[in-house]
Amino acid sequence: MGGTEARCELAPADAIVAPDEVILVTGASGFIGPKVVEDLLRLGFRNLRCLVRTSSRLDKLEAIRSQYCETARIEFVQGNLLSREDCAIATKGAALVYHLAAARGEKSFPDAFMNSVVTTRNLIEASRSHGCLKRFVSVSSFSVYSNQRKRRGRLLHEPCPLEIHPENRGDAYSFAKVKQDELVAEYGAKFGMPFLIVRPGVVYRPGNEAITGRVGLGTFGIFLHLGGSNPVPLTYVDNCAEAIVLAGLKPGVDGEVFNVVDDELPSSRRFLGLYKKNVKRFPSVYVPHAVSYLLCWLWEKYSDWSEGQLPPVFNRTVWHAYWKSTRYSNEKIKNRLGWNCRVSPAEALNRHFESCRTNERHA
Repeated sequence: MGGTEARCELAPADAIVAPDEVILVTGASGFIGPKVVEDLLRLGFRNLRCLVRTSSRLDKLEAIRSQYCETARIEFVQGNLLSREDCAIATKGAALVYHLAAARGEKSFPDAFMNSVVTTRNLIEASRSHGCLKRFVSVSSFSVYSNQRKRRGRLLHEPCPLEIHPENRGDAYSFAKVKQDELVAEYGAKFGMPFLIVRPGVVYRPGNEAITGRVGLGTFGIFLHLGGSNPVPLTYVDNCAEAIVLAGLKPGVDGEVFNVVDDELPSSRRFLGLYKKNVKRFPSVYVPHAVSYLLCWLWEKYSDWSEGQLPPVFNRTVWHAYWKSTRYSNEKIKNRLGWNCRVSPAEALNRHFESCRTNERHA
């Protein structure tokens, strides 16, 4: 099904940075980065610096640079955020920093901490040292929120508390993101650093075929459907990138936190049904919330009893975060930033499933 794209427009004259000031994007070659770069160029910003790893594939960024080579300066800087020298080079003269680089896939807590928290500290220190920073945009995640004290079905939005003990979830990525958010807010409070935190839900795009764990888990040849009637906090990559871009440019929102989810969120049950209908069919079993909670409790207790021989990857903290009945809102980002879904939810899901079908045929 086709669809039109409703673009949010913010003229450079209305932004906190001028069109020719340096804008740095870390993680520019990653999952969301190329879309952020493209949106900035589309809006008329002409001096972009992309920080990428030496091992990064640059084909998407190269295609974008070729398209805008006559109207903008797009610089690629290879470096490692664990290097203070690399951070100093990357941030030199940068008025606006979009920090998208993330430590995804890290299994150990020390590695995740190093590659999310230490890297963010290095980047902030370098940005501040040049004396020209107008805003530091830190891209976080819904995984930082705690649902434990919230009644079932209640709204998860920006004022909700973060995990107090994120280490108890057994998820290194969640732990590191909580600590990263705390670090950014601390620099804002102690040093007056202008910052903003963006927390996307589940970001998806063509080429990203895995079904999110908020829907369920594939194990032992059968898919355990855990989400039930819960809405899945999806945000399509184009919509998420535009939200991040607007967060960096809009005046008067320093120190704010913005959640990003699309409109008309499908329930877990509906998403799974659409996936089976449009991509492939496979056996699945629905696990009611009370049963999934009990299973997480048993797993947690057995892990304690076995002194960690069975890692506590499923526990009650995880259950509250991912499978407890919850609603989501994008009202704040719409009202404060003027953001709207560029790609409609129906069109976004259609693009996603079409990509999944294509990859299934070639698997």
